[in-house]
Amino acid sequence: MAERIIVRLGDPILRERSKAVSSVNANTEKILNDMAQTIYADKGRAGLSAIQIGIAKRLIVMDCGDGLIELINPVMLEMDGEEEGPEACLSIPGVVGIVKRATYVKVQTLNRKGETITLEAEGFTARCFQHEMDHLEGILFIDYVNELYSAKTGKKLKPQDANPILMQQRRVVQ
Repeated sequence: MAERIIVRLGDPILRERSKAVSSVNANTEKILNDMAQTIYADKGRAGLSAIQIGIAKRLIVMDCGDGLIELINPVMLEMDGEEEGPEACLSIPGVVGIVKRATYVKVQTLNRKGETITLEAEGFTARCFQHEMDHLEGILFIDYVNELYSAKTGKKLKPQDANPILMQQRRVVQ
């Protein structure tokens, strides 16, 4: 296992649509292991999509407080409820935005054995699923926001700090 370098906002790969994993094999497992090592390398990291380490494959790892979750070719089956809450992204360090998300999700995915499984989540874990699955489509949390806040202070960013980030938005209809 190896910690990978996280791709930052401005790298065009973050806007690519990830390709399906054709088979779960040793290479897939290595990427998942490296991704897990990467999220556990620093405190506070909840999830990572393969696109964020420069690999345009439909792979996600998450640990939202209840242990490691691995997703291979995930598909959203159901979403319900709605709430606004703060989101940040490893590819856009230092900033937070308020994003409206479903409070419940049901996702179908493959596990490491190549078996289809269904996962359900609520609250913060549901938010993580949605955030990371957006990455698979080239969507970033900044695409949903009008304002950005400092991750350290919680204060609204000044236009000169927020505008260079917000200029890279692709508006998404929620």
